[in-house]
This record gives sequence, structure tokens and C-alpha cells, in this order.
Amino acid sequence: MTMLANRALTILHEWVQSESLRRHCYAVADSMRHFAQLRGADADLWEAVGLLHDMDYERHPNQEQSPTDGHPFVGVATLRQQGWSEEVCRAILSHADYAGVRRETPLEQTLYAVDELSGFVIAVARVRPSKSIREVDVASVKKKMKDKAFARAVNRDDIVRGAAELGMPLEEVIAGVIDALKADAARLGLVGSES
Repeated sequence: MTMLANRALTILHEWVQSESLRRHCYAVADSMRHFAQLRGADADLWEAVGLLHDMDYERHPNQEQSPTDGHPFVGVATLRQQGWSEEVCRAILSHADYAGVRRETPLEQTLYAVDELSGFVIAVARVRPSKSIREVDVASVKKKMKDKAFARAVNRDDIVRGAAELGMPLEEVIAGVIDALKADAARLGLVGSES
């Protein structure tokens, strides 16, 4: 980890106590770093955005999707006070459709594309007999996407729209997320049982 990602990780741990939400943020950060490296973008910056995107969700969940209060507005206000760049703040706002911030940059589009998908891929790994990310492939993720009863809270339309906004085939985005999570399987709790 580099400087921004280390700062972001410290903030995440101060704000988020839930292990599952921390793991979600790690997974999104892993995916962000992966796609930044593919694009030749600033992987440290992109990873930091992934770590911070849901920092306020535990304390201020905003289930009613207020366009001014709660998640992600509380977190972004704090980040602005701490001197984080507008690029970071705007990207975090843009991942919540109700915030009204149009996704214009590859950073913003990637965060949206990998947010729901990272959580979904983790869910697919957890229902494998071994509970290992190594058993997950693109076909198994796409098959589970069709099963409306599986991981019901994950919005499939957001996953499809995210890939479209990125201008990438959904299969490539899924494959990238799987690769990113495999590289961090231990921290994500996805190493699974030995066969």
C-alpha cells in the first residue's frame, strides 16, 4: 500500500467496525487498484477511493436515499475537511445515484462498476463448497446473477449499467474483479478450506 491508500485504510478502520463492511471496502479497493493498473492510472488514488467510498455507511446508512444527508455526504464532508481532493470526493459522491453527481471520469465509472459487483463475487465465493474465490469464474457469477433469490440485495441492473458506462463487456469486468479478489483472498476471508 502506498501513501493515500494507507491514509484511507486508517480512516476506514476509524469509521467502520463491521468486519463485513470492511471486507466489502477492501474488495472494492482491490478491484479499483486492478483496473487502475490496467488503465495506467494512479493505483494508489483509485485504491484509496475504494477504501473510502462506504466509510460513513455504518453510521449514516441513508436507506431513504436522501440527496443531501447521510451516506455518502457525511463521509465526503469529513474528507473535504481533511483536505482530500475534489477528485476523490466527487468519485465517492458519484457512486450513489441519488447524490446527483454524473459519472464522467474513468475513476468514477470504475467505482460504480465494481462496487455492487465486488460484493456479489464475494457472495458467489461464499456459497462454493470450499468457500474459496479460486473456485469462482465468470460463468458462475453470470449464472448466479440470473438467480433472483441469490444475494437479493445486490442490484443486477447496477452491475450491468456499470460495465456499460465503463465501455467494457460485462464478462471482462467480472473477470477483472475475480482476479483482483484472488490476489487478496486472505484478507477477504476467501482462501477457503483445503481440499
